[in-house]
Amino acid sequence: LVKMQFLQILSRKPGSLEVLFQIPFCQKQFPYTCLSTSVCVYSKKKKGNSYEQVDQEKYKNLVHSVTSYKTSAQTPETILEEDSLLYGPPAKHRPPVKAGTKTPKNWVPLINPSKRILPVSRDSNVPMKIGLQRTKMPSVTRILQQTLSPQQVFYLERWKQKMIEDLGKEGFEEYTKNLFLQGELFHSALESIFMSEEASARDQGEDDVVAGYLSSVEHVLEDISDVKALESGVHHETLQYLGLVDCVAKYRGRLCVIDWKTSEKPKPFLQNTYDNPLQVAAYIGAINHDANYDFQVCCGLIVVAYKNGSPAHPHFMDPDLCSQYWNKWLLRLEEYMDKN
Repeated sequence: LVKMQFLQILSRKPGSLEVLFQIPFCQKQFPYTCLSTSVCVYSKKKKGNSYEQVDQEKYKNLVHSVTSYKTSAQTPETILEEDSLLYGPPAKHRPPVKAGTKTPKNWVPLINPSKRILPVSRDSNVPMKIGLQRTKMPSVTRILQQTLSPQQVFYLERWKQKMIEDLGKEGFEEYTKNLFLQGELFHSALESIFMSEEASARDQGEDDVVAGYLSSVEHVLEDISDVKALESGVHHETLQYLGLVDCVAKYRGRLCVIDWKTSEKPKPFLQNTYDNPLQVAAYIGAINHDANYDFQVCCGLIVVAYKNGSPAHPHFMDPDLCSQYWNKWLLRLEEYMDKN
């Protein structure tokens, strides 16, 4: 009785019973709805076939080639034939040349093929120390500084501005001055060690700064022997540039140009040393083309020492790696010569 009264109330409102019974049925009769929609489509006026407007004679060969295959299976040969018919022959494309493969215009070998190696003299155990000639020839450091990439200049300038904000202009100048002083003291201490001047090295080692650097490179010094040159000037007779080499000695039995660097941040990989590999390669080429040196070098070593005494990172450069950086150095040298 209650249900009947409920239905009577609903029947008084128009459309109420229709909504009550239609909603559940519509949800389950989706195919029926699609059928009614299709009927509406067929009731519309038939459109014209757009393919009738296509130039049949123009595309006769194309249609014939597509419909001539008896099976749908394709092979690489048939795909190539279809692509050639549809799009024409493939265009030959050469991959872009990488910047690293660029060759210098004035290429000079890293190893001097015409250099005579003199016999070992009696005082060969004394490291060479040739004074740097002050001429109009540019130095390796100057060439690298004036051929920095825009990205290198940007990051260097940003670092400088940040340091000035933190320390002030005078504070930044004092900071850079101390860095150079620490580097000079570190190099002097190493020179004293290689010259067997233990007393002098010990006196300099009393400075906490130098003591930290010396402690940092202690494990590297164990692998260095047969020192041939210390703080010695070199110049390339053909390419006309000069520089001051930190050290030439054997590292684990291989003769190297050794460059000592100090850093406040860890540099565990060679790429962290920025342009230092180019500098080492430039020194190697200069030694090999300098008549003052009766030997040739084909390897390099960059040693990054740390003020806090943590173990230094030695980065060895074999002959292949030195040759790669030699080519890059020649490109930087050409860029400098073009600018000046």
